[in-house]
Amino acid sequence: METYTSLLVDELDALGIPCTSDQAALLLKHLGLVIETNKTTNLTRIDTLEQGVYLHLIDSIICSRSIGALPHHQSVLDLGTGGGFPGIPLAIMLGSETTLLDSISKKVAAVSSFIHELGLDDRCHAICSRSEELALKMPCSFNVIVARAVAQTNVLVEYAAPLLIDGGMLCTWKANIDDDEIAAAERAATICGMSIVSRETYELPKSFGHREIIYIEKTGEPKIKLPRRNGMATKRPLGL
Repeated sequence: METYTSLLVDELDALGIPCTSDQAALLLKHLGLVIETNKTTNLTRIDTLEQGVYLHLIDSIICSRSIGALPHHQSVLDLGTGGGFPGIPLAIMLGSETTLLDSISKKVAAVSSFIHELGLDDRCHAICSRSEELALKMPCSFNVIVARAVAQTNVLVEYAAPLLIDGGMLCTWKANIDDDEIAAAERAATICGMSIVSRETYELPKSFGHREIIYIEKTGEPKIKLPRRNGMATKRPLGL
């Protein structure tokens, strides 16, 4: 594990992201917990530490360069957290108050146990809910929403809009985003009172893959009532 600690610190340093050995050790402990739990609960297709360092940890943390520079990053929502990525790694790196959301109870139970074992109970908690339901309970509550390989960007825009504070930011990333998806996201953003402000592309180290991050800011009021009923965002997506 010490070898991987040094590797993670060095790889992040090469990307311009400072990481202490204590932070790296905590990140790797999370990854180890995920891999072990994955033997009984389906959390990820990645089952080795080496793959996980690049495809989970570094991939989750890469956006911290931008999120950390935002005026407000104290309250973060990880939408569709799965095994706790990217929410837990970002909470470790940024020290932010982080809510990890998933609609699958087994995943939320696993993530809650990870939070406790990592000693992050003071700033992280996991919730089992749909985003539409959370938006009714906690409207306009988050500075930043992160969503990693969860859904089409136009759908994520609709999920995020009622949950973000004014000026809040949705950060979503995946392997590839084509022009049609961007166009649909722009149209959905106009409907939802949001605006695409930045698009970043990067390559993971050691040829582990291409990534794109889209940053979408809440800039005004939606033109329709949000949230819509459960499932409408996917059944009748905006922006198409």
